[in-house]
Amino acid sequence: MSVVRVDLEAPENRAKAIRREADEPRSQLVKFGPDKPLRLDAGVDLSPFQIAYMTYGELNARKSNAILVCHALSGDQYVASEHPVTKKPGWGETLIGPGKPIDTNRYFVICSNVLGGCMGTTGPASRDPKTGEPYGLSLPVVTIRDMVRAQAMLLDHLGINTLLCVTGGSMGGMQALQWAVSYPERAFAVLPLATAARHSAQNIAFHEVGRQAVMADPEWRNGRYLVEGRNPSRGLAVARMAAHITYLSDAALHRKFGRQLQDRQALTFGFDADFQVESYLRHQGSSFVDRFDANSYLYITRAMDYFDLAGEHGGVLANAFKGTRSRFCVVSFTSDWLFPTSDARQIVHALNASGASVSFAEIETDKGHDAFLLDEPELFAITRGFLESAARSRGL
Repeated sequence: MSVVRVDLEAPENRAKAIRREADEPRSQLVKFGPDKPLRLDAGVDLSPFQIAYMTYGELNARKSNAILVCHALSGDQYVASEHPVTKKPGWGETLIGPGKPIDTNRYFVICSNVLGGCMGTTGPASRDPKTGEPYGLSLPVVTIRDMVRAQAMLLDHLGINTLLCVTGGSMGGMQALQWAVSYPERAFAVLPLATAARHSAQNIAFHEVGRQAVMADPEWRNGRYLVEGRNPSRGLAVARMAAHITYLSDAALHRKFGRQLQDRQALTFGFDADFQVESYLRHQGSSFVDRFDANSYLYITRAMDYFDLAGEHGGVLANAFKGTRSRFCVVSFTSDWLFPTSDARQIVHALNASGASVSFAEIETDKGHDAFLLDEPELFAITRGFLESAARSRGL
């Protein structure tokens, strides 16, 4: 018997894998037909559309123990289970699972792929029912508020009126804050991590560098690369490399790599990866393109750029939270320069001005922005304590 070997690294095969997950994810899925359109901030209805999601634990009889975990830019619904493409553990398994701070023996955890994503929720890699081809750039631009609207429809489908807590880090924290503003009666507790109430000019600038890297790749084909069987992998890899630098701190990079050479004893006086940090970034870029869609990167970074809670409320952030009855715990990290503690304090001050119940913690760490994804005992203790307090208040 002859064995046919498939080159998984070939651009056309990576494109097929992305397309398959975009339409037929290996997770739970709910489809909303023409009778349930999603009104977008862009002023158009998205219909039909679908949401891919995962759940962990059991929903209690009162449906009062549900926690919505919102993912960051490069995340997905596989928060506490093996990723079907990379076979790596879920991105939130340090925090979520049986006996962990977000205890799935006690809570019902929901995590959905965001609108505009590429792991099953409608995004640019999804099939446009009108053309039979991937949407590409014909998909309307989406916002964080649109993502939250879609999540609310998912909860309606699941019969969950009120969340015990909504939480997330980075872009996930933006969604958590948007939940508190758009659906204050549905979020009993809100736990935003390493985030801000708006995207800064510096962060928008970093995102623009990434988008230009994608669009400068000749394989991008004006966003039609999936139709043409191509993949702008080089551009997306460079975008990921640039972004990944912002997720770390100078101290963390120095601790991990310093100026150590990569598999050599001396400088080559060329442009290969002489230094370990160069090799690390190249690995981050190349591994990212195997699980992410380039157009999704454009859409999701743009959604983050547009996020501005104060701008939606006359430029006064406190007005966004006016009258909220949710309880909040805002967490930042000392070495996070992408979403520094000053951003978190702005949220806390606005919540105090609105009369909300809020606590705040700044965690000392040199791990940078990515600290919310890593083994941080203080974060674990804060999360566990905040959820236990919320659960007691709801009689759980």
